[in-house]
Amino acid sequence: MDKMYLNQLGIVCSAGSTKQQVIDSLKTNKLCLSKSQQYSRSKELMLGLYHGELPDITLEQPHWHTRNNQFAQLAALQIAEQVEQAKLEFGSHRVGVIIGTSTSGISDNEPLIKQWALDNEMPDEYNYQAQEMAATADFIANYFAVSGPVFAISTACSSGAKALASAQRLIELGLCDVAIAGGVDTMCQLTVQGFSALEAVSEEQCNPFSKNRKGINIGEGAALFVLSKKAQGVALEGVGESSDAHHISAPEPNGRGAIACMEQALKSAKLSAGQIDYINLHGTATALNDQMESIAVNQVFGGSTLCSSTKSTTGHTLGAAGAVEAGIAWLLLNTEDSSAWLPVHHWDEVKDETLPALNFVSNQHKIERAPRYILSNSFAFGGNNISLVLGKII
Repeated sequence: MDKMYLNQLGIVCSAGSTKQQVIDSLKTNKLCLSKSQQYSRSKELMLGLYHGELPDITLEQPHWHTRNNQFAQLAALQIAEQVEQAKLEFGSHRVGVIIGTSTSGISDNEPLIKQWALDNEMPDEYNYQAQEMAATADFIANYFAVSGPVFAISTACSSGAKALASAQRLIELGLCDVAIAGGVDTMCQLTVQGFSALEAVSEEQCNPFSKNRKGINIGEGAALFVLSKKAQGVALEGVGESSDAHHISAPEPNGRGAIACMEQALKSAKLSAGQIDYINLHGTATALNDQMESIAVNQVFGGSTLCSSTKSTTGHTLGAAGAVEAGIAWLLLNTEDSSAWLPVHHWDEVKDETLPALNFVSNQHKIERAPRYILSNSFAFGGNNISLVLGKII
């Protein structure tokens, strides 16, 4: 089996809209979350909102003009050179697009749906195509004028990482030579109020793995990669996927699914647990997820591997989370910065004694060398789990 590579990254989230901005936010422990009541009926929530400028959509049809597609276009601009090179080398029909999302363009249709409910008449501007799950994948394919396989993945919080795994398989099967893959999700009332109904959101900055954790900070973001067999960028060393199907929203409490996908990812990468230098935890700061993940990580890696959750910087970007956090791993592995560093785990440092101990990255840690291998976890509703192992090209 040929090794797959993540050749280039485009990223946008509350931490920034360029790779360097995201690096700077993580290195300086910048507070990137903000209070807002825009998406909540009752109270201000801490959200991972992107406040920067977004590009005008270049495609003419009205259904393309959504905030989700603006995020996608902003990330796409950062990988455009590599996509054009791929089209010249292989042909546009050999470039595929796989995008993970959970909201698509629903935020732009929400006011129109509300108007419909109040007036009992469909507004003329309403276009269902804007919120179809594959809308952003189709948009990117049209934006780049590529005609390989195009589809969307919607497995909640594992969607963005699942898109990378699917892209790897498409290339291995010979269905395309290059894939544009990742995740895009933007803020909307549907998700904010849905998670609020589950009593899973926090009004304060999230506090993963703390005894005082109170839930997630929902975020928005996009991360797009160019995948190919060309040894450039960062290696996608291993992928592990599992489905524990324990409950529609709660994870299996003993972490069986999470353990299975981490072990499978290590086996796929032909690595031992001791060779992983850093784990980007799913780390949502909900009671059940943090309990499950700490048990699973401790069982597979013990309590010494350095780890952190970066959701206190980006928020939980839902369908984009697996791609955004793979993007953070990519930045750590593909930097020319000679200083060794890892993202600090932001929390109040009040340990939950009922959880197995993990080795969270702190400001007191002296990182001796840049990481060689990173594992990134994404765990979703229904026990839909994925772990990715990314490696530095030596």
